[in-house]
Amino acid sequence: MASDHEESDAELDENYYTFLNLPRDATAEQINTAYRKQSRMFHPDKHLEPDSKKKAEIMFNRTKRAYEVLSDPQQRAIYDSVGEKGLRTEGWEILHRTKTPDEIREEYERLAEAAAERRLQQRTNPRGNITINVNATEIFAPYDDSEMPRVEIGSMSIAQSIEAPITRKDMIVMSGNLYSSNGNGSGGFVIAGRRLLSKGWLELCAGAGNGFLLGLKGGRTLSQKLTLNGGTNLNFRDQGVIPALFSTLAVQLDKHTMGSLTLNAGPQSSMSTQIDHSKETYSLSSSLVIGTPHVYFGLSYTRKMMENELKLKLAAKVGTFGFMGEYGVEKKVSKYSSVTATVSIGVPSGVILKFKILRSNQSYVFPIHLSDEIVPAAVFYASVTPVIAWFFIKKTVMDPMVAERKTIEVERTKRQNEQRLSAKRQEASAAIHLMQATYNRIMTEELARNGLIVTRAVYGCTAEAGSQFKPEQSLDVTVPIQCMVKDGTLQLHDSSKSDLPGFYDPSIGDDKTLRIEYTYQNQFKVINVKDNEALRLPLPLPG
Repeated sequence: MASDHEESDAELDENYYTFLNLPRDATAEQINTAYRKQSRMFHPDKHLEPDSKKKAEIMFNRTKRAYEVLSDPQQRAIYDSVGEKGLRTEGWEILHRTKTPDEIREEYERLAEAAAERRLQQRTNPRGNITINVNATEIFAPYDDSEMPRVEIGSMSIAQSIEAPITRKDMIVMSGNLYSSNGNGSGGFVIAGRRLLSKGWLELCAGAGNGFLLGLKGGRTLSQKLTLNGGTNLNFRDQGVIPALFSTLAVQLDKHTMGSLTLNAGPQSSMSTQIDHSKETYSLSSSLVIGTPHVYFGLSYTRKMMENELKLKLAAKVGTFGFMGEYGVEKKVSKYSSVTATVSIGVPSGVILKFKILRSNQSYVFPIHLSDEIVPAAVFYASVTPVIAWFFIKKTVMDPMVAERKTIEVERTKRQNEQRLSAKRQEASAAIHLMQATYNRIMTEELARNGLIVTRAVYGCTAEAGSQFKPEQSLDVTVPIQCMVKDGTLQLHDSSKSDLPGFYDPSIGDDKTLRIEYTYQNQFKVINVKDNEALRLPLPLPG
């Protein structure tokens, strides 16, 4: 389905602002002025030769397209939010013209989610977890000082599930789990049929493992702020049928706060309440559980350091089982992956160091039991070891992987956009050809007023010393730069210059520089600017 095609992140997007040499906050008047100036230069009627006329039609259509998007508040809001791909999203044809830009952004998010759901219908959604419990208590409390401490695998569990969509509203969910500890093992398998309803969902499941299992679950949205989930299970064992009942009522207390009340009735009955408060920089959660075999109160705090893709976590529990304190850090290492290290200190659990690796919907958890009691040495090494391990792995493994991934991504982008880049090179050459008349006129005007005369302009990659441009990764842009001079002034905005008329990207993924050699009032100047750096010439006189 063409409409469901997932666009690659590597696809180059059009920058309509740069093409018209406008700032992103350009006013309607600025947009109209830029359009009139550029359309006069590229209008097909201005070029009589057949070859020139054909080139002019291409450039004029690009100019017209940029103007149509930026001059229309609705299309501009879409473009500003999500780029050119947003303008190609299905569903905008039913959009009311009276909607505000904020409403349009919300509409795009809804359409994007709908498209993602359609893509999801075409594939499974695997989820899994592997947990390996390691017993390393002999390191800090050896049984025999004459022997090396033993580190053993105490237990291991594996859980996996997949979703198989049948229709837009129906799907089959299959899940299984295995558990092994001290030579003994167990496992189970559950298959469920789920149907989406107008305001909720319904699921019927059956399974086998520790006896035959039959269950019914469901959920319903009662209002904009209130949802109810619940269900029942019947577990058929040799000693009889064991029923279980569970339900959760969730309510949105305010914009950032959710509260829930959960009831479990069965072999281990309990009632719990939880309040979650989340903002952009932090989240806070509290819970109270009353049941068998324990009653406890829990509190957790997470500090979100988004600029470093880092989360710092603190948690504490106290109850009839004893108490436990926990601190840790979560680091995002890629778009879909993160690593977490936490240290748990408590009675009677002792000291536990836990590593967690999350990759998409797959998680790998490694709890390492260091001590049955609170031993200062165990606490110290549990706190220091993850930091040392992180810096070692980052320098020796992750940094080289990131550099290699960046190189691969640049090469992939080049391959994906090879035809488009070839077209951009031809378009830049055509634009320079069409600019000749404008270039000659502006040069004459600037010479007459002793104004801004561009003697040479080069755009591209420089050698390491920075003084010379690499011939195969640079281009002469003297004509386009001079054509952007108006009344002795040149202004470029803070965006990549590669989308300016007469420009193209000579080396995707690499840092580029624009060097302009010019004279102004008979004074020769040279200026170097980075690709995304704004520029205004002539430079102000010192003092």
